[in-house]
Amino acid sequence: MSVQWFPGHMHLTRQAIADRVKTIDVVIEMLDARLPGSSANPLLGELTRKRATLKVLNKQDLADPERTAAWLAHYNAQPGTRAIALDAGNPAPARALVAACRELAPNRGGMAKPLRVLICGVPNVGKSTLINTLMGKRSAKTGDEAGVTRTEQRVALADDVYLFDTPGVLWPRIVVPQSGIHLAASGAVGRNAYDDQEVALELLDNLKLAYPGLLRARYPLGDSDAALADRPAEDLLEAIGRQRGALVSGGRVDAQKAAELVIADFRAALMGRITLETPGQYLAWLKAGQAADAERQRLKRERFGDERPRGRPRRR
Repeated sequence: MSVQWFPGHMHLTRQAIADRVKTIDVVIEMLDARLPGSSANPLLGELTRKRATLKVLNKQDLADPERTAAWLAHYNAQPGTRAIALDAGNPAPARALVAACRELAPNRGGMAKPLRVLICGVPNVGKSTLINTLMGKRSAKTGDEAGVTRTEQRVALADDVYLFDTPGVLWPRIVVPQSGIHLAASGAVGRNAYDDQEVALELLDNLKLAYPGLLRARYPLGDSDAALADRPAEDLLEAIGRQRGALVSGGRVDAQKAAELVIADFRAALMGRITLETPGQYLAWLKAGQAADAERQRLKRERFGDERPRGRPRRR
């Protein structure tokens, strides 16, 4: 499946982050707790790798608690990195991330050396909700930063803590195909970038193996876990569409409507608390994706060589 998403304004956001990170003490990368690996932007990793990083697994109330614990252990084992999980709308855990940032930059703080924090992440990951929760009833001064209008905003979280907010940013090219599916399922990419039916089928293939009980509880399919695992995703989508009344004339199932129902149920956690990937799974996908990408680049070089398109000759 092809999911492509890099609109022109993403280039502007990338440049804004590259410029801002030079003056930043701590980078907060918000991740979707239901797909922590897929929502970790490799582009942001490149831009911010020299800065202390706080990984925030947001929407933990929608995610599988056991898998969330595994992801926290995975990220906390990395140097210069801390990870916490929270629900952006819950004020107590949200305030804890300010304390975590102070721990990551113990030499910053006070009016002479205010703590400067950059928050970033993929679209629809919950950054705006988190910032509003952190501010509470505070009359914090907000405004566009000079030179990056419409791309960055500064929020005063405390007298000596400044949070620089950036628009959600994606990356130009998919290396891990599963990431495209998971990001589409979560709502991180626009609908024009993917096919609902393909996403729903991949989602059902995942859930029938990882969460068969939750799938059968939401949609009474009448199968045992083993029988459910053997059923093609197309059959499952057909059965779900028929049960939920996604029909067209002649009693046929409207596959598009059925797919939209499955995706909407996942996003609203109506199937239960689900995490689409484990650290081990994601690392295996990443390794395979990087190998496939390297092979594609090798074949491209063999076919076209190192020649690059030449511009017009300069006029003398």
